[in-house]
Amino acid sequence: MLLKMHGKLTAANLGEKLGTTGEAARQQLARLAKDGLTVATSEPSGVGRPTRIWKLTAAGHARFPDTHAALTVQILESVRSLLGEAALDRIISKREDETRAQYKAAMAGKSGLKERVAALADLRSAEGYMAGWQETDDGGVLLVENHCPICAAATSCQDFCRAELGVFRDVLGPDASVERAEHLVNGGRRCSYVIRETNA
Repeated sequence: MLLKMHGKLTAANLGEKLGTTGEAARQQLARLAKDGLTVATSEPSGVGRPTRIWKLTAAGHARFPDTHAALTVQILESVRSLLGEAALDRIISKREDETRAQYKAAMAGKSGLKERVAALADLRSAEGYMAGWQETDDGGVLLVENHCPICAAATSCQDFCRAELGVFRDVLGPDASVERAEHLVNGGRRCSYVIRETNA
């Protein structure tokens, strides 16, 4: 909480605010760092050793309440009620077009299907989907997304999921078939896609 409120602190500063020693605070910070919640950096402090400054990581910040999901759903419902379903469709289509263009640019020069799926998994992971892929026993590929950062929006409007599937099919090319096998929004543990070469 103190790191969230103050941004960056030394262990000594933190110990003072907690009414304990700097060493006790440093031990707590080190434990949080092992969990990926804090990180220390060194900053010059004139003559002598640099000062170690502690701050929260992205995972640490994520421990605090965030109402962006509820706000997203509220905005989607407002667009739908004020401007109509057609306006919402146009917004989703624009996002779909932008995503497709970005993915195609990132996949330029990728030749084989597995190379393209690997690139797609990297793109999706960078967006927070915790994606990965593996070969299947029948020679296909399974693309897995273990997290959905837009789950609230997708639950409110499943056209996001439809658009996502369309983008995957476009960027993986005409020689690939893409079918959704698991769907988080429909009760699955994750989203997964079975991908096969159509000319195989």
